[in-house]
Amino acid sequence: MCAESPDGTDYRRVSSPKHTEVSVARQSPQRPDADEPQLDEATAATESEEAGDTAASSGEADRSLWEELRIDPVEIALPAGSGFTLRAYRPARELTPTDVAERDADDPFLARGREVVEDDDDDDETVVILDEELAEEFAEADEEEKQSARKGDKAEADAEDESEDEDAAADEEVPLFLSHRGRLLLFKTPESLVSFIRSGAPHDMSQLDGWNELSERVEPADIAPLDEDTYELDLVVENLRGGHDTWDPTLLIEAGEAARDLAYALRLPAVLDMLSAGSSLDDLDEALRATVGGGIGGFMGRRRLKKIGAQTASLGWRTIVGKISAVVDWRD
Repeated sequence: MCAESPDGTDYRRVSSPKHTEVSVARQSPQRPDADEPQLDEATAATESEEAGDTAASSGEADRSLWEELRIDPVEIALPAGSGFTLRAYRPARELTPTDVAERDADDPFLARGREVVEDDDDDDETVVILDEELAEEFAEADEEEKQSARKGDKAEADAEDESEDEDAAADEEVPLFLSHRGRLLLFKTPESLVSFIRSGAPHDMSQLDGWNELSERVEPADIAPLDEDTYELDLVVENLRGGHDTWDPTLLIEAGEAARDLAYALRLPAVLDMLSAGSSLDDLDEALRATVGGGIGGFMGRRRLKKIGAQTASLGWRTIVGKISAVVDWRD
């Protein structure tokens, strides 16, 4: 007989087949494996710090040789290719400039500039004065000019002495590259550069105090220039030709720094003049630096850039890259 509820609903018990449930213990994603030892927070933090210190120390070790000897590997890209070399900065009084006599002798334009032009004595005019009073006036005028000249020479000498004293006190550091007889040595691979360093061949960097130590310790893996020591001079002209909207400030600023260093170290006065203060290319450099700074200065810098002709800038830089390329000695 079936039981009925007060409202007349018939509740029938339905029997279901028996079944066995198997419970599987699931591991929480946040729970560590049972087989792995659990570390407390202090131990984990200590190991993390030690790992970070190890990574940092290994990164510093890669640069320790260069930082100790104050010499840096540099990579320079030119239209003829890309190569590795070395650069150092030292006070000018500690360095002997590279000898460019042989290099300049091979350049007909520079050789022509060194020719001595003798004065033509036939053009000298002899003035004969017959009036004695007029002669005395000329003599007095000459004496006054001599006295004035002596005073001017003394003042100029004093100014030069003061300037020399200031320069000696400052003793500004100047660049020195791996060069020989006025030519930059560029190596196509790190291995060839290291081989040259160990060879004992003559070059301008042998005057550095730490050079012997470098030749004993350097390895090809050490020739890894930083981004700031990598210069793409081969891209400058093409970038400038693209117009103001495509100019790359970082590329052009770094190229200017490299060109100035190379021009000074390799004794290229024409390049130094083209990049000297007040030149059109120096104005370009200052305007680019202003744009990088942002703010009002950046706005003014962009206005200045629009006044600089793209064609003039590209032609100037083509000349600079050409003069630097002409004094490169490529080594395999």
